[in-house]
Amino acid sequence: MRLEELTNDAILLLKKLIETQSFSSEESVTASHIEDWFKRYNISFKRTKNNVWAINKHFDNTKPTLLLNSHHDTVKPNSAYTKDPFKAIVEDGKLYGLGSNDAGGCLVSLIATFTHFYNQKDLKYNLVIVASAEEESSGPNGLNSMLPIIPKVDVAIVGEPTLMNLAVAEKGLVVFDAVIEGTPSHAAHPNDNNAIYKSIEALKWFKDFKFEKGSEALGDVKLTVTQINAGSQHNVVPGHVDLVIDVRVNDAYSNKEVAKILQENAPVTSIKPRSLHLNSSSIPMEHELVKAGIAMGRTTYGSPTLSDQAWLSCASLKLGPGDSTRSHSADEFIYLNEIEEGIQIYVELLNRVLIPA
Repeated sequence: MRLEELTNDAILLLKKLIETQSFSSEESVTASHIEDWFKRYNISFKRTKNNVWAINKHFDNTKPTLLLNSHHDTVKPNSAYTKDPFKAIVEDGKLYGLGSNDAGGCLVSLIATFTHFYNQKDLKYNLVIVASAEEESSGPNGLNSMLPIIPKVDVAIVGEPTLMNLAVAEKGLVVFDAVIEGTPSHAAHPNDNNAIYKSIEALKWFKDFKFEKGSEALGDVKLTVTQINAGSQHNVVPGHVDLVIDVRVNDAYSNKEVAKILQENAPVTSIKPRSLHLNSSSIPMEHELVKAGIAMGRTTYGSPTLSDQAWLSCASLKLGPGDSTRSHSADEFIYLNEIEEGIQIYVELLNRVLIPA
């Protein structure tokens, strides 16, 4: 199959995906569009809820397995859109539409790449592709639900917009709910245990606190207070202040370690993590995927944004066409030549890794 034909078909598929609403947990119709691709190319596939997946034709249980993954759900469009988010519009070499950049361009490029290699014999790795659901919401029926179903994965490429550079590490995420307790009272009376005033010290502590261990790829752990809530009316001193803290975790700590440090040191009454499952992820710099990418002139970096990599326990590389800064933006777009380049780079990278020397 010529790459030019696959590229043209991939762009047509992306246009269909854009013009089909697919908010997280509402991806049934986009999953059907992806099924249509596999049927057209005579690729045997399976569908588990709204996840569509396939293995290469000559799958060999004695070989390691490489996962290709990206998602077909989207966030809801924001109010600043000037174009119809559900209309695939091409202008000046850009394809506009919700999910075009995050992560439709990556998904269709990986599907085209998988199709290119599907029938090849004697590959060094098996290939598994998962077009997954519920990535944007970290929902229960996304890639995380597929890992017990698909063959065991040894290494993964996760398609997210990276300008086709190699995100060799990705920060994890822990969201904490914290409470500062005080003494409730009438505002007219003295109160030396005002929870709102006590929160000043706590907020300063969170602002100034630094985790000791940095990371070459991911830098420091980033801690940010993102929500604060207290009080019900003007003449009542509240009994507590609620905080939400967003912590982006580097690969020098586990999420459990971060939780332990904050629970032992933060000047609050209580602090509890919502989940400890979204861990940081990385791939060794000496892995052949990374070495092949570097040999092709691609740069490496650590990504501050979260993806489905967080569910993977194996080595994983984030790589895809498009630019992360466009994700979730108004009038989201991807350049058509980014998709063309993305497919070419994916295929060249896997040729270097999959094809025996």
